[in-house]
Amino acid sequence: MTTTKDTLLQKLEANEAKMVVLGLGYVGLPLAAVFGESGFHVTGIDPDKNKIDQLQAGESYIPDVPSAEIKPLVDKGQFRSSTDFAELKDADAVSICVPTPLRKTGDPDLSYILAATEDLAQYLHPGMVIVLESTTYPGTTRELVLDKLTENNDLEVGKDFFLAFSPERVDPGREDWTTKNMPKVIGGITPDCSEVASAWYGQALENVVMVSSAEVAEMAKLLENTFRMVNIGLVNEMAVMCDRLGVDVWEVIDAAATKPFGFMKFTPGPGLGGHCIPIDPLYLSWKLKSLNYTARFIELASEINTNMPRYVVDKVQDALNQHAKSLNGSHILVLGAAYKPDIDDLRESPALDVIGLLREKQATVSYHDPYIPHLSHEDWALDSVDDLTAAVKDADCVCIITNHSNYDYAAIVEAAKQVVDTRNATGHSGNTHPKVLSL
Repeated sequence: MTTTKDTLLQKLEANEAKMVVLGLGYVGLPLAAVFGESGFHVTGIDPDKNKIDQLQAGESYIPDVPSAEIKPLVDKGQFRSSTDFAELKDADAVSICVPTPLRKTGDPDLSYILAATEDLAQYLHPGMVIVLESTTYPGTTRELVLDKLTENNDLEVGKDFFLAFSPERVDPGREDWTTKNMPKVIGGITPDCSEVASAWYGQALENVVMVSSAEVAEMAKLLENTFRMVNIGLVNEMAVMCDRLGVDVWEVIDAAATKPFGFMKFTPGPGLGGHCIPIDPLYLSWKLKSLNYTARFIELASEINTNMPRYVVDKVQDALNQHAKSLNGSHILVLGAAYKPDIDDLRESPALDVIGLLREKQATVSYHDPYIPHLSHEDWALDSVDDLTAAVKDADCVCIITNHSNYDYAAIVEAAKQVVDTRNATGHSGNTHPKVLSL
């Protein structure tokens, strides 16, 4: 007898399944594009009508997915987009790729997952496979998503429909590891859920890694980002300690990196940025608090990394002091606003904190970023300066936050009165240049 699972697997393996992606951001749109290119008919759903209008016209708003990649998919009918969740009624396979931010109180904001799940529950039907990709704490897929999907029906998970978690591993701007070739961890609510979800993703992705449960997949993602957060916290503290000791932290790191085993190179900076590393480990920390356990490494690393913008502002003050200037009233030019080089992603960027702190101390702040023409945060807004050379000359201090590759750092150092380099972008670490003060 042919089961629901058998029928769905046949559809998936023949690329006949109708796929829906909920959320068309940095995760959802690349995923939709890869599945469209593999032969699936994909519908993307997002509440932002401006995004939908752009996509329907074959225009992408994410650099990692160029318009030249989207337009042929739209023209061939492999990809379409909508704001209407009723598109789910005919879906066989659904990926949930919505944001999971932290609230200001530090606890997880699962409102986007809840909203997407509630909309999906209205159209849940036998023969559907669902994969949650939004990073969250262990237990979310089983305790929250599954409960919401089944609270008003008699459908049985692992028999009538299939539910799994697969953490996104998107690193904006990378060309070596992409959605298609990045190993994809998948863990289901039941073994059959894992099998169906893995078979589906295996149709478009090169390397699917099936694990025993959704909780393992959820925890694996948090381990990945906690590892990075803790090691960044360690090297940031090393920068502070080296500063106190009068030792060049960048030279120390390069020396340590010559060891061929047992050491992985991390570099200090002005703070954490991006959607994953500053946020994901705190999901785990929050969950553990409910179990009367303190995630000490996470809490300590978060404290160190969160304080780095203030440390940067102190460095700017030190640079100004060398010229008998106070921070109050000085003109500070911040170079780079994106959270990492050569992309337009502003999420959780430490530049926002540095600018805010400088403004609190009554400095006059301007910024330049070739990828981000406008900044708006809390109670302030700025436009990127038009004439970089003039702005560098006019500033009392230039503070390099993001080391974009298209900056001429030698010319910037030459033209500037003083430079605080948080990324060793100028190559003048320690005291090798009288104008440059590094972390």
